[in-house]
Amino acid sequence: MAPSLREPGQWPLHRTRILDWLMSGTRDERFADRIFHQLCDQLRAAGIPIVRATLQFRIQHPQWLGARILWRNGLAEAEIQTYEHGAMESPEYLDSPVAEVHGGAPEVRRQLTLPPEAGEYSLFAQLRAEGLTDYVAWPLEHTLGRRHVITFATDVPGGLSDEDVAFLQDLLPAFSLVSEIRLKNRLARTLLETYVGPHASDEILAGAITRGSGRSVSAAIMVCDLRDFTGISELWPRDDVIDLLNEYFDAVCEPVERRGGEILKFVGDGLLAVFPLDRPTACDDLIQAVSEARESMRILNADHHRNGRAVLRYGVGIHVGEVMYGNIGSRGRLDFTVIGPAVNAAARLENLTKTVRRPVLLSKAFADVANNPSAFESIGSFPLRGFGEEMEVFGLVGDPAVTSIDELPLLDAAR
Repeated sequence: MAPSLREPGQWPLHRTRILDWLMSGTRDERFADRIFHQLCDQLRAAGIPIVRATLQFRIQHPQWLGARILWRNGLAEAEIQTYEHGAMESPEYLDSPVAEVHGGAPEVRRQLTLPPEAGEYSLFAQLRAEGLTDYVAWPLEHTLGRRHVITFATDVPGGLSDEDVAFLQDLLPAFSLVSEIRLKNRLARTLLETYVGPHASDEILAGAITRGSGRSVSAAIMVCDLRDFTGISELWPRDDVIDLLNEYFDAVCEPVERRGGEILKFVGDGLLAVFPLDRPTACDDLIQAVSEARESMRILNADHHRNGRAVLRYGVGIHVGEVMYGNIGSRGRLDFTVIGPAVNAAARLENLTKTVRRPVLLSKAFADVANNPSAFESIGSFPLRGFGEEMEVFGLVGDPAVTSIDELPLLDAAR
C-alpha cells in the first residue's frame, strides 16, 4: 500500500522526488500526454488519492482549437480528445469550469458530497454519478499569458485534504514548464507540417535549414491548375473565392496525401505534389489519387451546377524524373521545394491540357515506369516549351477528349 502524505515527514520527500523527476527524468519523453499520465501515477503512488485528472490545452492547429487529455486511475493510457475551431462558443464549453478558468478564475473547487447548487455546472452531476467526492480546476500558466487548465478529482469520502491540495499546487509551476516545452515542440512540427508538408518538415527539423541544402530524389510529379480562375476571382465576392479555392484544394489534396503524396506548394489556384519513387507503388498511387480527386471534383461540380454556381475546370500534368529536393531562396527567406527539368515538364503537360482538351496528361516516361501501362493511351507527340524534342504524351484510357473546352464542366457535372 502506498504511504499516505498525512504521515509526518512524507510530504517534502515525495514532493522532491516528483519535482526531480519532472525536471530531469522526462527529458527523453516527447509527448505531454505521456508525462501527464506518468505524473498522475506518481501522485497516486505518493498517496494523493486522485482517481481522475484532465489536462486541457488550447493549441494552434489548422483543424483543432484544443485537446483534452483525460487520465483515470487504472487505465494503461490517457484518453485524448480534440476540439474543432468554434468549440469555445458551444453550450458544452460555456457550461464548464474550464471556461471559468479560461476567463480568469484562479480556481474552481466543488465538494461533490454537498447537495447540488442552483446553476452549478452540469459536469458536477456527471462526476457525482461516477462516485467522485471532490473536484478542483486550476490554470496552467504558460508564457505570454497563455492559459490552459488542469483538473483533479477524488472519490475518497473526505475529499482532498488541505495537504493534498497544497502538494498538487506546489507541482504546477514545474509541470507548466515541462508541458509548455512539449506543446511548443509539437507546435513547431505542426506548423511545419501545415505549411511545407510532413516529409519536408522532417528534413527541416533534422537540420536541413541552410540555403542550397538538399538532395536529389526520383519522384513522380503532379501539377494541377484551375481554368479561368482569374475571371472567377474578378466576378465573385472575395469570401466566396476563398471558399471555392478551399473546396477545390480539399477535393484534390486529400486523395494525394491519403495515397502517400506530398503537397509541396500552392501557387494561386495551382498546386505541386510529388510521390517519391522509394515506394514501388508510387506511380500507381498517384494515378489512384488523381482518379479519386476527379471523383471529388465531379461531386463538387454537380453541387455547383445545382446551385447555379460556376463549375470548375482543371488540368493535371504528370511526369517522372530526378528532382532537387531542398532549400532555395534568399539569405533570410527560404522555400523547401523541388526544382528541375522534370518539374518543368509536368507543368508544361498541365498547360498542354488546354490545347488537346484532355483534363489529365502524362509523359511516356511516367507511362513506362507505372505498373499498369494498359491504363494509358498515346495521343501523340507534342513540342513542350523549353524542351528540344517533341514529347510523346499519354492520356487515361476511357477519358474522352472534348471538342470544346466549354464541354468539360458539363461532362464532369453529368457523370
